[in-house]
Amino acid sequence: MAEDAQAEQKGIFTRPFLILWAFYFLVFAAGYQLFPVVPLHLRDLGASLAESGRFQTAFMLGSGFGSLFTGPLGDRLGPRRVLRLSSLLLVVILAAYALLRVRWGFYLLAPIHGVLWSALRTASVAKVGGILRPEHRAQGMSLFGLSGPGGVALGPLAGLLLLPHLGFAWMLAILASVFAVLHLLIGTLPRESERDGATRTSFTLPDRTVWAPVTLLFLLGLGFGPMPPYSAQEAKALGMAWPSAFLTCFALGMVGIRALLSLTGMGRRPVALLPLMLAIATVGSALLAFLPGGAGRHLAAGLVYGGGYGMVHTLLFMHIIDTCPAERRGAGVGALFFAFDVGTALGALGLGWGMELTSFRWGWAAGVFLLALAMPAARRIARESRTVTTGTAPSAILEP
Repeated sequence: MAEDAQAEQKGIFTRPFLILWAFYFLVFAAGYQLFPVVPLHLRDLGASLAESGRFQTAFMLGSGFGSLFTGPLGDRLGPRRVLRLSSLLLVVILAAYALLRVRWGFYLLAPIHGVLWSALRTASVAKVGGILRPEHRAQGMSLFGLSGPGGVALGPLAGLLLLPHLGFAWMLAILASVFAVLHLLIGTLPRESERDGATRTSFTLPDRTVWAPVTLLFLLGLGFGPMPPYSAQEAKALGMAWPSAFLTCFALGMVGIRALLSLTGMGRRPVALLPLMLAIATVGSALLAFLPGGAGRHLAAGLVYGGGYGMVHTLLFMHIIDTCPAERRGAGVGALFFAFDVGTALGALGLGWGMELTSFRWGWAAGVFLLALAMPAARRIARESRTVTTGTAPSAILEP
């Protein structure tokens, strides 16, 4: 398409890239506004501490298993169509949340919500990976990776500040309006051409190169699972004035390390940084588990953990986009989201149950152990990437 060819010549900051950046930012801002707020609302409706985390469990199970279908669906229909339909259906789901007065309704809608959220994420990543030229992909994906952390930083802070003033129903009405705007925004993106793999007639399976990243993200998700629903609850139990401190600093850590790497560069083979970034996330998780105190512990742990965690995600998605054939890119991205979301769901359920029986710190300590188990997979991916090339250009040509 002539419009795509002209856009590609302008480098990274094309109109489609900026639209997708803003879209992904708002997706995460809306999603992470719900993760700490809905458990608090469920507590007001009579839920126990352990039960309050089941919303995220149901949500992430829907998102994880949905990714196995929404990823290939994007390969078949095109990411633009998937993004438009999913954003429109989410308006209905969020409006329904605002009207619910019984806890079981949240658990019933959460998996459907999760499926739609998975469609938004897989299609966004696949779409942006398709519009970035290989020589711009490392820098472009790193810049695109700032959108999610920005949303994570804003969402919990806004949600926990606005909940006492607006009430739960009005907050959900505002979120529904946000997704209505997102639906219109995606309609301005150019349609996919045949070269984008949107004309396939059947679903495809992920490429074999995704299995080590899948293992790593599953373990990362297990340890991350209790953090969104329980970090704010621990902060409230400790009497902290800033309940979203961990999640906000977690997002700032992700932004900060990307800013640092934009100055120092990621080298000619960015995925080689994967073991280091996983080690940084492990240190941050250990700070949350073992550092004394309350507010200072949440601040320090959030910054360190977020820095490592965020780059693990970015490097793995960059690796998949580089190594997967174009017609299987959506399936590969979907497999990564599946692994992380199912791990997150099981972590919120299992570690949340353990927290109720013991203490919050027990769950944080379990996360440290799970990250240590993921280190062999990170080393394997970094080692094997030395011999991997993309369909159009080797990863080594990516500029620092």
